[in-house]
Amino acid sequence: MSFTDTPTITPKPADTGAPDVAQLTVGILGGTGPQGGGLAYRLALAGQPVVLGSRTAERAEESAAQIGLGVTGHSNIEAARRSDIVIVTVPWEGHAATLKEVQEELEGKLVIDSVNPLGFDSKGAYALRPEEGSAAEQAATLLPKARVTAAFHHLSATLLTDREIDTVETDVLVLGENRADTDLVQALVDRIPGMRGVYAGRLRNAHQVEGLVANLISINRRYKKHAGVLVAGL
Repeated sequence: MSFTDTPTITPKPADTGAPDVAQLTVGILGGTGPQGGGLAYRLALAGQPVVLGSRTAERAEESAAQIGLGVTGHSNIEAARRSDIVIVTVPWEGHAATLKEVQEELEGKLVIDSVNPLGFDSKGAYALRPEEGSAAEQAATLLPKARVTAAFHHLSATLLTDREIDTVETDVLVLGENRADTDLVQALVDRIPGMRGVYAGRLRNAHQVEGLVANLISINRRYKKHAGVLVAGL
């Protein structure tokens, strides 16, 4: 992942009716991948304290140095330990193993699962159905003492990492069991210029949200774009 020169962006002012999340440290597990690194860049650019996690601290340190903006890199365990909010961006194949590794560090913390269980064959991408129902529900099963939510599924890593783009205009669907927790996630989303957090139901609704990424991949391949999701009439 490479980043060009950093643009000057004024952080979006917080909605006076939204929770204040500006001082909370956000840890990104799997932060060396394109989506995780892109989210780290956008959040750090908005003034959010961010730490990157990876299976190896050295790789996370290298990625953090490329991003700059005060981002630091650590092992996944150490990133989880240092964070108030954790975003899970690991590949689906490593989802369960990563969460089992950081169970203790995530007790009582707000976890945002952004993983999309997908398969690929000669016909393209298609949604997988985990035994628990969705990646988010698997996270809730593996992290019974954490506050699991789901969000950030439909973002283009290409747009997130492009430093010539000031804003990423998209809605982010937010799911969870506790409205106070989903409000916090929406407030975090709203810190990023162009993004809007939209409550989309409980975790039992996560499968179709995660699976929609397969449709977006088809759309983007057909039209050679980086389409996301916008909710009309809201």
